[in-house]
Amino acid sequence: MNVNDTMTFHVTGITEKMKTTVKSKQHEIIIDEPPILGGMDEGPDPLSYLLASLAGCENIVAAMTAREMNFDLQSMNFDVKGEFDPRGMRGEAGVQVFFKKVWFKVNVATSESAERIAELKEKTDARCPVLTMMKAAGIELETEWVKE
Repeated sequence: MNVNDTMTFHVTGITEKMKTTVKSKQHEIIIDEPPILGGMDEGPDPLSYLLASLAGCENIVAAMTAREMNFDLQSMNFDVKGEFDPRGMRGEAGVQVFFKKVWFKVNVATSESAERIAELKEKTDARCPVLTMMKAAGIELETEWVKE
């Protein structure tokens, strides 16, 4: 891939009531809601997938960055939570329709120092498309990376 190349991502989807079956290349993703919201609970809801995307994106960017830094990254465990006010999604004026706050905690298995972990976190956060998109949206982010 050339340095100036861009990447295009593409998914397709088909719906059945609240359930959406999405295809991405050879993979299938089911997005649904619990019965209390009219779904069949056949898969996670879209906002949980967004939090999962944050964890996955940080992992991929951290792995790439760790290689560049010659950082001993053995594994990471994520705990991600998001606070959301559903009134905006239901149409109430003046209520934000996306996460108000996201908490992101990472336990890093490594032989590296706390200073090196902080450096990896800073570089990863700056390069993660999902995290930077959340920052650009004005979502309050509370992030913590600690040595396991």
